[in-house]
Amino acid sequence: MAEQIFSYQQLYQFTQKIFLAIGCSERDALTATKVLLSADARGIDSHGVARLSGYVRLWEAKRIHSNPNIKIIHETLSTATIDGDAGLGLVVAPYAMQIAINKAKNVGTGWVSVGNSNHFGIAGYHAMMTLEHDMIGIAMTNASALVAPTFSVEKMLGTNPIAVAIPALQQPPFIADFATTTAANGKLEILQRKNADAPLGWVQDENGNASIDANILKKRGSLLPLGSDREHGSHKGYALGSIVDIFSAVLSGGSYGPWAPPFPAYIPMPENMPGKGLGHFFGAMRIDAFRPAQEFKQHMDNWIERFRKAKPAKGFDKVLIPGDPEREMEEKRMKNGIPIIQSVIDDLKLTGEKVGVKW
Repeated sequence: MAEQIFSYQQLYQFTQKIFLAIGCSERDALTATKVLLSADARGIDSHGVARLSGYVRLWEAKRIHSNPNIKIIHETLSTATIDGDAGLGLVVAPYAMQIAINKAKNVGTGWVSVGNSNHFGIAGYHAMMTLEHDMIGIAMTNASALVAPTFSVEKMLGTNPIAVAIPALQQPPFIADFATTTAANGKLEILQRKNADAPLGWVQDENGNASIDANILKKRGSLLPLGSDREHGSHKGYALGSIVDIFSAVLSGGSYGPWAPPFPAYIPMPENMPGKGLGHFFGAMRIDAFRPAQEFKQHMDNWIERFRKAKPAKGFDKVLIPGDPEREMEEKRMKNGIPIIQSVIDDLKLTGEKVGVKW
C-alpha cells in the first residue's frame, strides 16, 4: 500500500491542533501529542496517529472529557487510587505515573491504580517515565474485550499490555512492552488497511476454529491469548491478561472483563457495567531502595552485554535485548521521517476537516 513520509514535527503540529480543537488545555494537548507520537516514532504504528480519529470519535460520543478533573480518591504513603474523570488516557496515565514516581521518591516505591480512564497509548511510554529518576517503571492497562480465554469463544479480555522499563549505566535501558495476546489488535487493524491475511494463531472464528481472516472480529470472532492455543501455552497468556485486568480495573473501580468500554465509539457500551471506564496500573521502584543505583546499573550493563554475546541461532545475526528494535526505529524515524499509509492519511484528513484543522 502506498505511503508518504512525514517529519515528526509535521505530525506533532497536526496532532496537537486536533487535541486543542476538541477542547484540551495547552498542557494536556502537549502531553497527549507526545504520548501518541511516541508510538509512531518507536515503530508501533498501530498506537500512533492511526488512533487519532478514534479519540475524536469518543469525544464526539461524549465518552471522553477533554478537560477532566483527575483526582486521587484514596491513598497511603506508597499507594494511590485515581479517578480519571473519563479523560484521555494519554493524559490521565502520565499524571498517574508521576504520582507513583513522587511516592517512590519519598518512600522507595509508588503504586497507583487508575479507574474511569480511556485508551492510554503505548504502555512503554509511561513505564519509561521512571528511567531518568533511577527507578524501574511498570505500566499496564485493561482494554476492550476482544480476547477469548483458553477453551472459550466468548470475548472476555482485552489485549491488556504490560511494560517494564529498567535503567542501565552505559547500555540503553531494558524496555519490555508487549500485549498479553499473540498479537495486539492494532496489528490486526494494520492488516485490515492493507487487505492482508493474519498469521495463523492470532485469531479464531466464532466457533473457536483457527482463522487467518484479519476482519474476523467483525464476524463475531476473537483474538487469542499469548500462545494461541493450549498446546502452545495460551493458558499462560490468559493468566497474564487476567492479572492485568484485575490489577488495572478490579483494584481501581474501573470496568473489567467483558464490561471494559470498547474503543470504537460506534460500539454500544456494555450493560450493567460494574465500574467506570478503563483501568490502568503503574509502579515506580527506586533502585536505591534495594541496592546502590550505580552498582545495580553496572550489573545491568553486564547482564545486557552478556545476553548480546549469546550465540545466535542459524539465520540470525544477533540476539536482541527488549527495547532494541524500538530504539533503533526511533533513531531512524526521527532522522528520516515517519511513514504513514494512504488509508491513515485519508482518515486524518477527514478528522481534521471535522474539527477545523487542515492536514
